[in-house]
Amino acid sequence: MFTLLVVVAGLIASYALLQWYIKLPRCKSTAKLHGKTVIITGANTGIGKTTAIELARRGARIIMACRDKERAEAAILDIKKETGNNEIIFMELDLASLQCVRSFAENFLKTEPRLDILINNAGLVNGGKTKDGMGMILGVNHLGHFLLTALLLDRLKECSQSRVVNLASSGYKIGQINFNCLINDKDLDIGETDWALFRKYCHSKLCNVLFTHELAKRLEGTNVTCYSVHPGGIKTEIGRNSGFWFSLITAPVIALCFVDAESGAQTTVHCAVHEGIEPLSGRYFTRCAEEQVGPKARDDAVAKKLWEISETLCGMS
Repeated sequence: MFTLLVVVAGLIASYALLQWYIKLPRCKSTAKLHGKTVIITGANTGIGKTTAIELARRGARIIMACRDKERAEAAILDIKKETGNNEIIFMELDLASLQCVRSFAENFLKTEPRLDILINNAGLVNGGKTKDGMGMILGVNHLGHFLLTALLLDRLKECSQSRVVNLASSGYKIGQINFNCLINDKDLDIGETDWALFRKYCHSKLCNVLFTHELAKRLEGTNVTCYSVHPGGIKTEIGRNSGFWFSLITAPVIALCFVDAESGAQTTVHCAVHEGIEPLSGRYFTRCAEEQVGPKARDDAVAKKLWEISETLCGMS
């Protein structure tokens, strides 16, 4: 019995130490955002909602770019109550519809005079097709944000030291870009099994990193900088539509090793507000610090080709 108690105590201590370690570090910047406007996609839950809370506390006007109005309005009430900031606005955005992305951008540009920070946070691991016939993960995780950023770039350029933050993932490391699949199938890969969807998610995260890499090149000489972010292993709702067996297998890992959304938002907040990181535009950040990416995530030719194909798929060329 004593041995069992020691083992249990050791496991609890190890778990507590692991949680303490993963939760660090926090964004150390004390920058205020009064008078500045921030768009956050997927801001009604998880990392997006926590990011909204963090930036609302700093005084920003937050545009909650979400698909579900009811859930967004419930989140807005929470954020206002927690931060005392009443400048929290809902604008409908369905990233699975390119027309809705265009409508959102048009509405925003008509009603909001400035944009200082764009946080492309929303993501999913769902099968199926978008309203435009694209693979759902490709459409939401990459193309919707690609088009949104392009449509809002001029407004970003009008503001001093504006930023774009793209939520990526360390999953990019096992991602691949299959251009034949992109062009012919309008998808990142074939298959709809849980494993196939996970692969597509990783491919989409590589797209996010390469998009940021190419965007930084195209923004050289402007006042806009951009960053891709790995938030860490976070307990969010991103896999809520996964199959039973996949969820059963991953649930223990998530419960033991993944941390809360507040911890996950720290690197996003760091890249949104931290002073002096402008020379690192286009880089990949995790744990509130730059991390060198592998060669495939900084391949100039692949990033350029992905940009051009993305423009075609979005009807921009």
